[in-house]
Amino acid sequence: MKLKLYSLVIFIAFAACKSSKSKQGYDGYSGATKIENVLHYPKEKHLKNVRQLTFGGDNAEAYWSFDSSKLVFQANNKAWGLECDQIFMMDASQPLDSSEIPQLISTGKGRTTCSYFLPGNETIVYSSTHLADDACPPVPKKEDYGNKYIWPVYEGYDIFIADTKGNQLKQLTFEDGYDAEPTVSPKGDRIVFTSTRTGDLELFTMAIDGSDVKQVTHELGYDGGAFFSPDGTKLIFRSSRPKTEEEIKEYKDLLSKGLVQPTNMELYVCNVDGSDLKKITDLGSANWAPFFHPSGKKVLFSSNHVSKRSFNLFMINIDGTGLEQVTYDTVFDAFPMFSPDGKKLVFSSNRNNNGTRDTNLFVADWVE
Repeated sequence: MKLKLYSLVIFIAFAACKSSKSKQGYDGYSGATKIENVLHYPKEKHLKNVRQLTFGGDNAEAYWSFDSSKLVFQANNKAWGLECDQIFMMDASQPLDSSEIPQLISTGKGRTTCSYFLPGNETIVYSSTHLADDACPPVPKKEDYGNKYIWPVYEGYDIFIADTKGNQLKQLTFEDGYDAEPTVSPKGDRIVFTSTRTGDLELFTMAIDGSDVKQVTHELGYDGGAFFSPDGTKLIFRSSRPKTEEEIKEYKDLLSKGLVQPTNMELYVCNVDGSDLKKITDLGSANWAPFFHPSGKKVLFSSNHVSKRSFNLFMINIDGTGLEQVTYDTVFDAFPMFSPDGKKLVFSSNRNNNGTRDTNLFVADWVE
């Protein structure tokens, strides 16, 4: 979810500002203690030929077409005349010029999040609030909630399909409340998404045409950011599952206001129908943005469990063993996705941004 990305970056900057303003070399924007314009850190042995695809603004959640040739992503860039996130498409092999505006997929109204190619590479599913209001929905002020780090889950979100020219083709969800975060099975038969239609943030699947909706998760807590395994039989997702009376009350109180607090999230794997649910991380902090390795036996994800000041990519076996750090950025790496052919990895990062808050897209060859 793109809005969440921006909030995370701001949160890191805010935390760093409180403790590091007086340190020599603090850049004042990204939260790093010094400006490091680096494309590829020496320890990143799984990455080769790292290339930057976007240059400026807030770009994230880039996902490949089924033929590995295109990317669909979210962006909020003042230079493109945007006030909040919209969905765009670009050629995966051609970096954007700093002044180039790629193909708009969404309507340009409301706020969007979480887009994904459908089979055939000619249509895209995404989430948007444009039917609820043409304007960008307001961002909640953390000062109103005791300076807690919070995410909004706008009830105006629904799920739509558009073609690669931005023609709006179909609305898939019609329930009251939040319907968002859709991704598509590699088998091309189902979409997984998060919804509040039961009163909690649960995972559901549906057929490509929006029919045959089935509930996947049933436990109290925010279940979201789900992706299918390469064979389409399993799901990986992030979850914040409150346990104590205090945690449960806080979660329910925030959700009643359309908010969640994602500072403690762990990763879970289950079958597509929700059976055989297993928690695969117990790292504390925020572990999120998971995506299956092409083998289906490992998961790549973003986490700040090593350093609260920075998010990096890690890899872990689906049985919870073999944790390995993959990236070593000083501020923010997240939203990894392997190309369907398994040869490349696209991700979002604050690297190489000259100390600004710009979050850009990067692509690399994957090395086992």
